[in-house]
Amino acid sequence: MEEKKYLKVIPLGGLGEIGKNITAIEYEDEIIVIDCGIAFPDEDMYGVDLIIPDISYLKEHSSKVKGFFLTHGHEDHIGSLPYVLKQLNAPIYGTRLTLGIVGNKLKEHEMLSECKLNNVEAGDIIKLQKMQVEFIRNTHSIADSCSLAIHTPAGVVLHTGDFKIDYTPIDGKIMDLERFGELGREGVLLLMADSTNVERQGYSLSEKSIGHTLNKIFSTAEGRVIVATFASNIHRMQQIANASIIHNRKIAFIGRSMEGISKVAMDLGYLHIPEDILIDVDEIGNYNNENITIITTGSQGEPMAGLARIAFSNHRKIQLEKNDLFIISASPIPGNDKLIGRVINELYKRGAEVIYEALEDVHVSGHAYQEELKLIHTLVQPKYFMPVHGEYRHLKHHKDLAISLGMEEKNIFILGTGDVLQLSRDEAKKCGRVSTGLVFVDGIGVGDVGNIVLRDRRYLAQDGMLTVVIAIEAESYSIIAGPDIITRGFVYAKEAEAMIKECKEIARKEVECALSSQVKEWYVLKLNIKRSLEHYLYGQTKRRPTIFPIIMEI
Repeated sequence: MEEKKYLKVIPLGGLGEIGKNITAIEYEDEIIVIDCGIAFPDEDMYGVDLIIPDISYLKEHSSKVKGFFLTHGHEDHIGSLPYVLKQLNAPIYGTRLTLGIVGNKLKEHEMLSECKLNNVEAGDIIKLQKMQVEFIRNTHSIADSCSLAIHTPAGVVLHTGDFKIDYTPIDGKIMDLERFGELGREGVLLLMADSTNVERQGYSLSEKSIGHTLNKIFSTAEGRVIVATFASNIHRMQQIANASIIHNRKIAFIGRSMEGISKVAMDLGYLHIPEDILIDVDEIGNYNNENITIITTGSQGEPMAGLARIAFSNHRKIQLEKNDLFIISASPIPGNDKLIGRVINELYKRGAEVIYEALEDVHVSGHAYQEELKLIHTLVQPKYFMPVHGEYRHLKHHKDLAISLGMEEKNIFILGTGDVLQLSRDEAKKCGRVSTGLVFVDGIGVGDVGNIVLRDRRYLAQDGMLTVVIAIEAESYSIIAGPDIITRGFVYAKEAEAMIKECKEIARKEVECALSSQVKEWYVLKLNIKRSLEHYLYGQTKRRPTIFPIIMEI
């Protein structure tokens, strides 16, 4: 009897979290990887710049990996590629704008020439030996976004990617719902659908609705209009540009990512701004304030981005001026509320006018609301369903939504990162786990900061540090200098003179005791000093500073 062959779906990121989207689809000796994104660090991940997925499983099966298939060009779907491709260089497939943004990233990392970028159009099918990957046009908050239908011997897996159903998109390219319906009639084994906005009832607003709001705001603006939005939101940029042209304003882009992506979008024909409208930031002073629009990064309140630099007077070229109007055309990513709130408060303190989502419709989501999700489920009628892209509560609500539409609970699978869903034409089940997790990017270091380093950073940030320095003469086996105490982030030495003096005495006693006992293992002496000081300092302050004993043998 022939052994049954299974299809495996293995999420390596993007489930139970926002961002870091990456999923492996495996059938026999072929693996395709859908997306390869980053996540942003939590507040307690001190010093960490980015989080990328652990691709240990893909490296172990590198001979099977046939390529990375990208749904769209947002950071949480492509941001890890420069780091991952250094470990596993496989072909990349994506639409023109997506690959334009990826190419920019690879150029920055000086690895563009080593990578194989394959341009596809919506409707194209990439044929492998066992699987075929079909790109299906959808609508999202970035142009050239696609869903993917993976045709396998076990059946069709339909991955929506990030999407919304926008009947009046800025570029006129409507989501290919007809193809979704065709696939539904032919039979879909597994639907994997975006869960980000499953908690929101009704329908998402069209991106075009923002244009009316921007026109109204621009018509009453007396000074410069400074708009902060996502650098990747080309359609939003287009509408800001359209409003600027109507109201006789020149446009300047600020921020490295904003300048880079806008150039790629214009070069590829996705962003249409007349050359005589665009100016360099250095030319702003040549025009009246009422004739200037500045499009900047920093819609999430990032301290180093353009908006925050302007708000806190740290920008080298832009200073806040009277009658400046700021528009924050984005909603906060979960966890960024405090950062953006801080920037808004600072702008108000400095007398600026600020318009943001709570006051006006200056942002619409790129993710489907409940009624749009219902439409996709109804069109596709999958045999099995797996909610993706969201925290656990989003996945749970999406499961409940599918049940309300008549799907049996036993055919719905909520997976965690690393879980394996095994499917055939007539069955599906969770089947084990693969190695996965978080890899931290800190500066140029990738993966060299782990949980132990982060724990130490948290301790240092919470209670500070205390260093004990002692010099010992090797021949006489006696103290020749110290103990000296240095503190950082714990107490200021002069204000705690008595306590520091006692710390010195405790350290001296421990050293003398060790020397008289002929202890020569300095790690034993350091441990004794550390324990004694920890006990004393906790009794005095109820704090636990990190203690670093340093023994110098002379």
